[in-house]
Amino acid sequence: MAHQFDGMIKTQIQVPEKQYKALREFAADREWSMAETFRRGAELLLELYPRRLEGASRDWSPPSSDTVGWKGLDAAALKKVTMKDAEPELGVKS
Repeated sequence: MAHQFDGMIKTQIQVPEKQYKALREFAADREWSMAETFRRGAELLLELYPRRLEGASRDWSPPSSDTVGWKGLDAAALKKVTMKDAEPELGVKS
């Protein structure tokens, strides 16, 4: 649940204990509160990772199989090549 006070929203988060201890020490070294430490961290993330990269599409899909990989090999030929290179299984005769 979040509450708004003086233009800020109060919220709760959970962090791993090791990270919490490191952040607590980091904040103490700078005489910052934990809230200030998290706000500055959030500002840095928003600055480093823009919301949307220019020219980037929101919708991403992997390339189709006809544009990558083993051109000229059908599924059966590709299986044969990969099986030839595989480690032998115990108890199976070649």
